[in-house]
Amino acid sequence: MHAVWIIAKRELQSFFDSLIAYIMLILFLGFSGFFTWLFGSDVFFVGQASLESFFNIAFWSLFFFIPALTMRLLAEENKTGTIELLLTKAVTDRQVVVGKFLSTLLLVCIALAFTLPYVITVANIGNLDYGQVICGYFGLLLMSSAYISIGLYASSITHNQIVAFLLALFIGLFFHIIFGVLANNFTGFVAQLLNTLSLSEHFESIVRGVLDTRDLIYFISIVLIGLILSELSLTKRNLS
Repeated sequence: MHAVWIIAKRELQSFFDSLIAYIMLILFLGFSGFFTWLFGSDVFFVGQASLESFFNIAFWSLFFFIPALTMRLLAEENKTGTIELLLTKAVTDRQVVVGKFLSTLLLVCIALAFTLPYVITVANIGNLDYGQVICGYFGLLLMSSAYISIGLYASSITHNQIVAFLLALFIGLFFHIIFGVLANNFTGFVAQLLNTLSLSEHFESIVRGVLDTRDLIYFISIVLIGLILSELSLTKRNLS
């Protein structure tokens, strides 16, 4: 666990050293703030003390931002050859993967922490459902974890960061939109299966304030599959 934490801190520091973290924080807070408070279905338009508009825009913002964060995690090290140097240290493939996963999740946590003033402001406007707010943030963290694991896998199988970004977006697009759209065009078992695969379906359930074990199992499964595939990709590279 010590090695994992060292890798996570190293990667988190590299985000801030390369200005990626600052750019991501500014853009995320800019988008979420604009659409939460000023445009369209903002807090005042809804007419009640709710952060539903924020969770909706964060759902889309993080979908695009996370592949941009994960695209360099392994692709850059594969390209420069530093991944071999890292793996010659007293760390395992699994520790490298989990450490890089944790660093990106920590950056997302920092971004979400900067939105806590939204909660305080809306709570002063009316009676805020804190249980629903907690579930909303929890849902964003689960969704982010799933897309980080997908992005990490995409980054592990290529040397090109742009390819890793596009591949992560392509895979994520199925979970984010396509499975849900396809489910509306089918009935019976197929529709149920596609709905089960749809990430938005599980996210919306959690944001409504309902913590179902099926939703938790769904997100945990995606995270584990993504991490395992990333580890296998590194292992295969070491054996070749």
